[in-house]
Amino acid sequence: MVAFTIAINVLRKNIKLDLGFSKFVIKPVLATFIMAICSYAAFIIFNNIVDERLATLTAIAVAIIIYIISIIVLKIFTKEEIYMIPYGKKIYKILEKLRNIRKKLTF
Repeated sequence: MVAFTIAINVLRKNIKLDLGFSKFVIKPVLATFIMAICSYAAFIIFNNIVDERLATLTAIAVAIIIYIISIIVLKIFTKEEIYMIPYGKKIYKILEKLRNIRKKLTF
């Protein structure tokens, strides 16, 4: 934890890294909390329907999908940060299309 704190402070000073508390702590914790609740609920629901192993795999898949949706809805990443990940330009184009569709649906 000490090494992490020192590294963050050095990054802030040297490259003017903007690490807002909301963006890097509150929003990811909120996304994780939402994911945890949804995956637990999915496990409970599917555990009554299918085998426990399949229910676990389904809950993991639900957790991944919910976490990605939460990250998008909470706007944790900027355009530049999305471009930095593999296939970032394609992902951003898909997100833009989804945003345009949503705007058309809301009057």
